[in-house]
Parts: sequence; structure tokens; C-alpha cells
Amino acid sequence: MASTTGIADTTPDVTEGVEGEDGVRRRDFINIAAVSAAGVGGLAVLLPLVSQMAPSKDVLAESTTELDISSLDVGQSIKAVFRKQPIFVRRLTPAEIEAANAVNTSSLRDPQTLEERTKPGHESVLVVMGVCTHLGCVPLGAQEGENKGEFGGYFCPCHGSHYDTAARIRKGPAPSNLVVPDYEFTSDTTLVIG
Repeated sequence: MASTTGIADTTPDVTEGVEGEDGVRRRDFINIAAVSAAGVGGLAVLLPLVSQMAPSKDVLAESTTELDISSLDVGQSIKAVFRKQPIFVRRLTPAEIEAANAVNTSSLRDPQTLEERTKPGHESVLVVMGVCTHLGCVPLGAQEGENKGEFGGYFCPCHGSHYDTAARIRKGPAPSNLVVPDYEFTSDTTLVIG
């Protein structure tokens, strides 16, 4: 620019030279570098926090229970432990299956058929959590000679809940049937709970 005095103005224009050859300003580079460093730092802090919330090996070991029921005869039960709670596995007799199927499910407090509580092809094997749904006591009836209640299934001695042969609540304060856990048969004689 020329000044009015005839001397050439040598002060640089402030708008010139701010951008580099590729069109990125130094300030943009610094911003990108700072945000990237903050992101890497954030990941370095979050990764240990998230990984510590993963279940430990002993917890993972308890997440499933495998049971061999090959020696379980008709009419017998076994007790097992799943996640520190009792499990009842019973091979129902034909009379117990008939008694369970004879019940009108609309008359039940928690209506379920025996078929809904067992696996297809294994309708004679009933797997339930051995915890009363009232206040968490362990019902009787899984072992020989124990009180099976008025309906031939399980009886909770704490507050008098009676369950039938399909472990459905029939009498007493329990609000629902004994819980059927997630399980599957890996063979005809082996089941995995969990």
C-alpha cells in the first residue's frame, strides 16, 4: 500500500501469512493435538476402571453348574448348588406328571403348565431353584422322607407354603411358583444350569 507521503508502507497486512501452504493454521494443529492427547488420556483412565468391573474368574466359574443326572431314578431328587443357592432336580414319576397335568391352571395363583416348566423331550425332569418365593427359605420335599406338603411337591416349613409336583404354589403365603432357572440339556443325562 502506498501512503499519502509517497513512502511505501512496509507493515505487513495482518491477514497475510496466518494460513500455511495447505490451508491449516497453526492454532488448528494445536487444537487437534490437544484434543487427541485428552482423548488418549481419557482412555488411559477409563480402561482400568471398566476392566475392574468385569467378573473375576471365581465368579465366572460359579456362573454355570453342570449336573450328571444319569443315576437319577424315577421318583428321586438331587440337590445341587447354583450361584450359592440350592437347586432341586427331580425325575417325576408318571403319577406325579399325571397329577400335575390334571390341575386346571386357571385355578392357580401363578398359572403355568408342567410343559411350560420343563424342556421338550425331558418333561419328566423338573429343575427349580430351592428357594421359597415368599421369604427365601429352603422348602422340604427334595429328599426321601421329607414333608412334601398337601400336594405332594414341596413344603416350606417357615411359613407353610405348599407346592405341587410341578413346584407350583397351591397354598400358603408364597406369591409365585418355585423359579425355574435357565438351563439346557447338553445330552440326555447332562444338564447345564446358567
